[in-house]
Amino acid sequence: MDKVSPDCPYPGCFFCVMKEGNPSKRRASILKFFRELPSQDDDGQVLPISGLWNTAMAHPNDPEFIELGIFECMAALIWKGLKNRRWLSHDQNIYIPYYAAHIIGSYTMNMEEFAESAVHAGVIAPLVELLRGRLTWVEQRVAVRALGHLATYTNTFPAVASHGEILELSIQLAISSLEIVYSHFYQYVDRRISYHCDLLTRGMGGVEMESRKAEEWASQLQCWSLQLINCFAFKPEFLPTICKPEFLVKLPGMWGGLVNENSPAGIGLLRTICHHKLGRGPVASCPGIIEALCNIARSSDDWQYMAIDCLLWLIQDPSTCHKVIDKAVPALVDLAEITNLGDHKKLGDTIVNVLQECLQSQGTGRNTISNRERELIEELLNSKQRLKWEKNMPKEDLHIKQAAALVVKLEGNSLFSSGNIAGAASKYSEALSLCPMRSKKERVVLYSNRAQCYLLLQQPLAAISDATHAVCLHNPPNCHAKSLWRRAQAYDMLGLAKESLLDAILFINECSQTNDPDLSLRQNKVPDYAERLVKKQMRAAWLFREAAIKHGGVHGEGDVGDIYGHESDGSEWETASESDMGNDGRVEMGDDDDDDDSEWKNEDGRKDKYDKTTLKDIKHGYNLHLAEDES
Repeated sequence: MDKVSPDCPYPGCFFCVMKEGNPSKRRASILKFFRELPSQDDDGQVLPISGLWNTAMAHPNDPEFIELGIFECMAALIWKGLKNRRWLSHDQNIYIPYYAAHIIGSYTMNMEEFAESAVHAGVIAPLVELLRGRLTWVEQRVAVRALGHLATYTNTFPAVASHGEILELSIQLAISSLEIVYSHFYQYVDRRISYHCDLLTRGMGGVEMESRKAEEWASQLQCWSLQLINCFAFKPEFLPTICKPEFLVKLPGMWGGLVNENSPAGIGLLRTICHHKLGRGPVASCPGIIEALCNIARSSDDWQYMAIDCLLWLIQDPSTCHKVIDKAVPALVDLAEITNLGDHKKLGDTIVNVLQECLQSQGTGRNTISNRERELIEELLNSKQRLKWEKNMPKEDLHIKQAAALVVKLEGNSLFSSGNIAGAASKYSEALSLCPMRSKKERVVLYSNRAQCYLLLQQPLAAISDATHAVCLHNPPNCHAKSLWRRAQAYDMLGLAKESLLDAILFINECSQTNDPDLSLRQNKVPDYAERLVKKQMRAAWLFREAAIKHGGVHGEGDVGDIYGHESDGSEWETASESDMGNDGRVEMGDDDDDDDSEWKNEDGRKDKYDKTTLKDIKHGYNLHLAEDES
């Protein structure tokens, strides 16, 4: 290269070339650098590669290096690391395949034309070798990331799909990724490979930071594998490979953990699968999946709407309806009061329309509805009819009904305070039958109070149903603190740690913003009972829990605290009755006056067919371009 700083010890230094003021000389020198670098064995090669890595992360849409051959250079460097172990172990060359694959992924995550250039440069074959595990899980992570970006685009997907092993390798990696990272890195601190530690922490952290980053990277390894599989799932010809029961049944549990909340993970893939008729059959045949979908649909998960989509499509399909209806109908009825969920407008109306169509088609073919499901749907439809009737009722009559409901609710509160929990629940049911449908604030309180009763009566399923009604009715949805806390406890009774954890975290968030003196966080301190439940569920839902149990890191419930890094708290967390306790020592079951729903609102019914959702909508919903990490 022509331009070399007199103080630079490296001939042809890349950093000196980048300072060249003449654009044509600069481009010629960079082109020469990319062509010659793979054949050189000089020390210090990792320095320019790490510089290119930084540039790719900061300016992934800049075409300069693409035009000058960076993809050919990175592909050649990966091959060199795979074939020449002596070179790989020399100096700091062990880092180079990782950086090279990461650079490919960064430059292909946004621009389809860059992805086409990468394919023409031959990057897929060396990336597949990394995906196989020819080096380590660290290189697998960046390889599956890059392949996932290449598979996103219409023009480059066929090149990825032509390597038939990619789909199978991705499925196996999605299943085993957490165990691989745990057993190969996390479990034994003294056996950790030094360059893995350096990549994870950039040399700025100790063992604790290494462990935290390893959990994050393990989650990304799994989620990016699922992202790649999702690209294949849009093509019906690949569904038989994807829709094997042993893989499908694991998808609801692949949720990314709290460290990777930007990825829809397993539920996103299930949504893509359920959009195809070929995919709905295998999903409906796995009862465990349907139950998990119902739990996610009711939960405060960011991807709640994806589970709702799955249930609606399964209900609408005559070939799968009879397999899922007994579990799906109760969940959808609980959710029918929801209005908008993020960008999804009038979602509750859509649910009502689908359930109404289901009821009307019952008795045809195999779609026979049991009496229980029929009653639930009819009760829902009657409530919607009540709402229409109330539009024509004089306001005075509505106020009379509301006052009557209030009297009955107060009777329920009195029974609850005296210890007659079953009697209180009955009164809240009576009050719900009297309360106008448009009095949403009051209905939220009634459902939440009855959920409290069901908790104390050891009926967690009923408590979850009522708490879900309450959080759906609330404006905005999923933000009613007391109902979130009660549902978190009900999920805990059923051993559903992830769902309980998400509700408990949301409860704490809502407490930090509420004006309710019973719930507001004094001096920004998280209530002890909430903190204990969150810690308990974080241990139970820990990303590495199954791997730790399998490899001897956790032998039982009492060992979880040690392996997770927290001391186990032996004290019992308080029940809702204790957490909502007033100064007089009794449980408060009164109004939630901080809710602002003074105006009576209603949404017009919508008769749109739900199956109008396109593959483009599904693909956008999966959020294929996940938030990128900086390492």
